[in-house]
Amino acid sequence: MTTVLRAHAEDQYAEELAILAKDDDRVRPPGWKLSPWAVTAYILGDGDRITPKYIGPRRIVEVAVATLATDRALLLLGVPGTAKTWLSEHLAAAISGDSTLLVQGTAGTAEEAIRYGWNYARLLSEGPSRQALTPSPVMRAMAEGRIARVEELTRMPSDVQDALITVLSEKTLPIPELNEEVQASRGFNIIATANDRDRGVNDLSSALRRRFNTVVLPVPATAEEEVDIVSRRVDQLGRSLELPQTMTGLEEIRRVVTVFRELRTGVTEDGRTKVKSPSGTLSTAEAISVLTNGIALAAHFGDGVLRPSDVAAGIVGAVIQDPVSDRVVWREYLETVVRERQDWRDFYRACRDAG
Repeated sequence: MTTVLRAHAEDQYAEELAILAKDDDRVRPPGWKLSPWAVTAYILGDGDRITPKYIGPRRIVEVAVATLATDRALLLLGVPGTAKTWLSEHLAAAISGDSTLLVQGTAGTAEEAIRYGWNYARLLSEGPSRQALTPSPVMRAMAEGRIARVEELTRMPSDVQDALITVLSEKTLPIPELNEEVQASRGFNIIATANDRDRGVNDLSSALRRRFNTVVLPVPATAEEEVDIVSRRVDQLGRSLELPQTMTGLEEIRRVVTVFRELRTGVTEDGRTKVKSPSGTLSTAEAISVLTNGIALAAHFGDGVLRPSDVAAGIVGAVIQDPVSDRVVWREYLETVVRERQDWRDFYRACRDAG
């Protein structure tokens, strides 16, 4: 696994999952590798041997885990960058030991991605048969009693979305060409993710929405919480990418988080000044990306210390999505807020030069 750029959650955290499984003496739902209590401990951490995978309200995770222990599917809803995909992967890894049964939703996703397809060479030579059938990740999850993941559900065409209705309500997938069906084994369920901020969204039908229990993932409630999330993920990514050791000051992380939060909420941290918000989401995930890129710059082209000049270009690129309107918003924020902060002078000059 040393050559893999990003290991699956069940591989990367195999030791933690094994520790929890060994000590887990609570009731496990049929087909689950861990009890709901142990799954929650894996997601949130225990302050000792288990590292937190998601930082947020405990009740949200408990509701999500409890949903998957019932016959209801789980829909993780939130703005971009709220760790929907990250949480769904770790839930699947802890419950099924397999997070790879994934359907990626796009405008071009076909119904075969939800149901099944055909090996046309075998279909033409042998006719319809189980050997000629190509199962989708959802069909495999049903047959094996595992969790299937559907990313960006609302990006799929409506008719493809509705292919899930029979699967979720009847727990069966008909194969009319063979006069057969695949019935879901115990342990099967679906975790879907969606956001309603992006363009080109296809709203879920009421029939499909009723099959899901929706859990909304919020943005980090406080700056300290977001700084904690960003710090952890930047450290994990740096080790995963084997970036050279860099002096990453908490000051720079806090500064990036502050800029993103102020532009996202439209008001400065002290509540005294209103600012305009750019067109982008400026999510926690984007803050992590800006800082990781800054660490790479500092390590390979600097003196090994993360400085304002290393993060400035990344911030400017994240904020200015629309080259006209966002540039005006950024310049106004830079001159009216950043410039007035005495301890941000280096940061102000770096951002002005980068812009």
